[in-house]
Amino acid sequence: MWIFGWKGPSGFSARSTAEEVTHGIDASGITAIVTGASSGIGIETTRVLALRGAHVIMAMRNMGAGREVKEAIMKELPSAQIDTMELDLSSMASVRKFASDYVSSGLPLNLLVNNAGIFGTPFMLSQEGIELHIATNHSGHFLLTNLLLETMKRTSSRSNKEGRIVNLTSEAHRLVYHDGIRFDKINDESGYNFVLAYGQSKLANILHAKGLARLLKEEEVQITANSVHLGAISTNIFRHHKLINGNLFFAHSSRGNFS
Repeated sequence: MWIFGWKGPSGFSARSTAEEVTHGIDASGITAIVTGASSGIGIETTRVLALRGAHVIMAMRNMGAGREVKEAIMKELPSAQIDTMELDLSSMASVRKFASDYVSSGLPLNLLVNNAGIFGTPFMLSQEGIELHIATNHSGHFLLTNLLLETMKRTSSRSNKEGRIVNLTSEAHRLVYHDGIRFDKINDESGYNFVLAYGQSKLANILHAKGLARLLKEEEVQITANSVHLGAISTNIFRHHKLINGNLFFAHSSRGNFS
């Protein structure tokens, strides 16, 4: 069981660190984008990818925090290759600008880590009028992936290296409204529940990865699309609800206790 840190078939457990899992991997020559790279899981993902030699582009809304994170990593790893770019995933205009700027830069792209996310906000709409959880956690990443997919295909073909798209999802995908993803009621404030809104956005992440993986396989492209649940990790994603932490939330989510 994950809660006891028992090792699975891979030889790793829920207590394994990113450094342990990537030990012996040489990521030099790999270019990666990590969304939400200025906090939480995004920081460690950026740090360890850089440690293994990857060129990492930190994509985040808070550029001030991002620069501080970059400076801290560069202090630890002076030879790290890290760049920062502004990206607000709740804004489709920001996503389009980021993708346009990235494509114009001519940089390759081997790895896209769709990590950024929000949890537990009061009912809010994005600039385009989309409920904030689904806009930030799913729609922004869906659009970003589509806009960068040709760059990834080109990189994979030229380098003969398998590309990877990774959607960070959650066991909370089991906690959704009774009718699943409420496509016709996304912006229904009267029935809003912040846990279920988060859950449906995480379910959307999984469906996105599964559908994309199928399409990439049909096209015989050397790119995989994956959705992953990293386990119960207490990060500042719970900042809107100070009494909830990762362990408590996922213990309840595994039992379906938020209906």
